[in-house]
Amino acid sequence: MKAAGGKVLGSVKHPLNTADFSSFLLQAQASKAKIIGLANGGGDTINAIKQAGEFGIVAGGQNLAAIVMFISDVHSLGLKLAQGLIITEAYYWDLNDKTRAFGKRFMERVKRMPTMNQAATYSATLHYLKAVQAAGTRDTKTVMAKMRELPVKDAFTDNGVLREDGRMVHSMYLFQVKKPEESKAPWDYYKLLAEVPADQAFRPLKDGGCPLVK
Repeated sequence: MKAAGGKVLGSVKHPLNTADFSSFLLQAQASKAKIIGLANGGGDTINAIKQAGEFGIVAGGQNLAAIVMFISDVHSLGLKLAQGLIITEAYYWDLNDKTRAFGKRFMERVKRMPTMNQAATYSATLHYLKAVQAAGTRDTKTVMAKMRELPVKDAFTDNGVLREDGRMVHSMYLFQVKKPEESKAPWDYYKLLAEVPADQAFRPLKDGGCPLVK
């Protein structure tokens, strides 16, 4: 935060699976911070956002930023509660023609739009199969070498690279959840704020300390 030119005005920890976020949210509200980061996940994130709405935090000019959030969470919350939320995702179905085509196919089968993790799992499996086909074998070392050699270009990402340490690096996207009146169709939830290049979104290879890297 500080390296990026921001200021940290405070922090507070809450118990896992708590039902009452009031004291924590009130402290964050009183800080007057422009952004309130929610470093939790699952039901805790959902409940914190719901209760933040009850306290009028977003209506009062502050924004919530969820560190772990999926489009399925936004869907369950609804835009009235989720509006203004800032999130980081690697995939959004309405980002480009490839993402829309995959989203449409997924919707036809599952009856909802895919999350980032679902699109990523599809991408990883597809990339493995492409590598097996290109290598002409299922030998682990040969296929892994081919997976690192081939770029990852599919509905999940256009610029993915599988590094020597096993991490697949790619662009990430900063989104903001739309207001109800801004949404034009079902699952039309995000507006793009920025694209974060892979070299900025992921820790550099040299800093990882991975024993697999020679």
